[in-house]
Amino acid sequence: MSECAPGVIRKLDEVVVNRIAAGEVIQRPANALKEMLENSLDAKCSQITVTVRSGGLKLLQIADNGTGIRQEDLQIVAERFTTSKLKDFKDLSSIATYGFRGEALASISHVAHLSILTKTRDSACGYKAQYMDGKLTGTPKPMAANQGTTITVEDLFYNVPNRLGALKSHTEEFNKISEVMTRYAVHNSGVGFTLKKAGETGVEVKTQSQNSIVDNIRALYGPAVAKELVEFKLEDSRYKFQVKGWVSNVNYSVKKMVFLLFINHRLVDSTALRKSIETVYASYLPKGMSPFIYLSLEIAACNVDVNVHPTKHEVFFLHQDAIIEKIQQGLEEKLLNSNASRTFYTQKLLPGAGATLEILEPKSKLEKTIAPKDFVRTDSSDQKLDKFLVRSDVKDVKETKIPEPDSVNTPEFRECKLSSIKILRQKFQEASSSIAREMFSAHIFVGCVNRKLALFQHSTKLYLANTTKLSQHLFRQLMLRDFGNLGVLKLDPAPSIRELALIALDLPEAGWKEEDGSKDDLAEYVVSTLLQHKEMLDDYFSLQIDNIDGEHCIVGLPLLLDDYCPWLAGLPLYVLRLSTEVNYEDEAECFRTMIEETARFYKVPGVEGARVDLEQHSTPEEEKDYKFVVEHVVYPAFKKYLLPPASCLTDKSLLQIANLPDLYKVFERC
Repeated sequence: MSECAPGVIRKLDEVVVNRIAAGEVIQRPANALKEMLENSLDAKCSQITVTVRSGGLKLLQIADNGTGIRQEDLQIVAERFTTSKLKDFKDLSSIATYGFRGEALASISHVAHLSILTKTRDSACGYKAQYMDGKLTGTPKPMAANQGTTITVEDLFYNVPNRLGALKSHTEEFNKISEVMTRYAVHNSGVGFTLKKAGETGVEVKTQSQNSIVDNIRALYGPAVAKELVEFKLEDSRYKFQVKGWVSNVNYSVKKMVFLLFINHRLVDSTALRKSIETVYASYLPKGMSPFIYLSLEIAACNVDVNVHPTKHEVFFLHQDAIIEKIQQGLEEKLLNSNASRTFYTQKLLPGAGATLEILEPKSKLEKTIAPKDFVRTDSSDQKLDKFLVRSDVKDVKETKIPEPDSVNTPEFRECKLSSIKILRQKFQEASSSIAREMFSAHIFVGCVNRKLALFQHSTKLYLANTTKLSQHLFRQLMLRDFGNLGVLKLDPAPSIRELALIALDLPEAGWKEEDGSKDDLAEYVVSTLLQHKEMLDDYFSLQIDNIDGEHCIVGLPLLLDDYCPWLAGLPLYVLRLSTEVNYEDEAECFRTMIEETARFYKVPGVEGARVDLEQHSTPEEEKDYKFVVEHVVYPAFKKYLLPPASCLTDKSLLQIANLPDLYKVFERC
């Protein structure tokens, strides 16, 4: 035959085909065990015992007390594509069991000697059957047995020498088996797991059926990690998923990440989710250290495709990126304050042991000296940031006082019964973060970095806060809280609405184009729009308009915070946006957009957009004024009122930039 001639295509022998297919499902003893464990769990057992010899290559036996296999099914149980869990292809969209293809036992029987001893609850005795290449050899023999199933796999890969030679040592294979058992034992807290080596009295893995998940983690991974766990829960109706689990707090770390992930109770791995979790913990743990993670993710069965690979180790699901992002955000929020409190474990005194000398010592002698790294500054006047940034042309900001407004009128309080406002308040409450609220309620102001950013301390951590963004949240919240009860900040002299509109139209932010019409016509439109809703603006928002010498003028602005006046250079654009961005046709949208635009106007101004470069053009007096307002008005209001949204933990409004204990670790290495 010529060397250039094509090879002859022949149909492979069925035995060869089945052995190749078996090699896809059963790659090593741990894969075989995983398949059989899932079958036992599908059988609703409460106890599983696994016995191993030579890393599972000579013997791999699993016994459970589940429902068992019917005698009439023993004939075909080891044939490929025989299963009790799947009837039609469409059933894949709602599969709720581990196995469904009917390949596990068939694959094992093609590469090992397989025998099954089983008994159902209604059967008078048990039956033992042996299989080779998917076929029953002989007739099932009746014998005494307890309810459940015992599957014995011997001489794994005896007929596939290449696969057998590729495997590592018996110790390595046993460690893989132990890892699979350990992970399933943690997740299935209602099932007792036992793993032992044949001929030895001790056990490698042991859990009780009455154990909780944390009990199992303590028994299998040790008490050091168990006492540093925090519970993690998250549910999302939009993407139809919920996740539960236990994750280590920022006080615990190991060199290699322990990542236990179950999706719809199936042990899987997700590289994308693993990396996102590592990213979150990288901000808290020392370099090169990793956390302990156990997560159980449940997704609507119709959104999950488990039919990706024969081992079912990988799964695809809809909205994967969005779900991972949600989990990452929830984990970030959980960790932000996970080390604010610590749990200390004490040992009970045995009966009759008597009191020890330490119990009788005065408390002062027993108290441990606090390390410098754990000190928390409580006097906000000590070591302010300004002390290290003294400028000769700026006097002490404490000498500056906020000028009093010309006159302030506060109406009597009236209860708001509008459903639209109640709904907005509820949404605001639901979006808030209790963790971030606790941080602000107990923070210590450190100093202004610039007009936009400031530093504050909480516990032993230093945070960089976006004052501009956070103040906008504050003023939005204050308007909702005091809706219809706002005070009035009088303007004297009162600016003309028309002139304000013309000034705004000259600003780049307005985006005026010639095709929009003349500026004079647009200015008149602004005046007429505000006049049309004059009574509503005054009644609900204390925005007062009056006719002065034939000009319609803004005579009063809402007083949202005592001793705080908005940046009046932004008033023209605010007036313009009240006529273009507020939806006056719908009540709920009108209130929402009006509150949004007002909060945008009142926020602490940063150096942004086409505004005047405040940092470069401000006078020393203006600079010390803004610092005084930020420190003595805005941040005290944050402490007293602010309910920060959960988004501020992920949108860089709030960043942790230092942790005192971690800094001490760095200096200790130097």
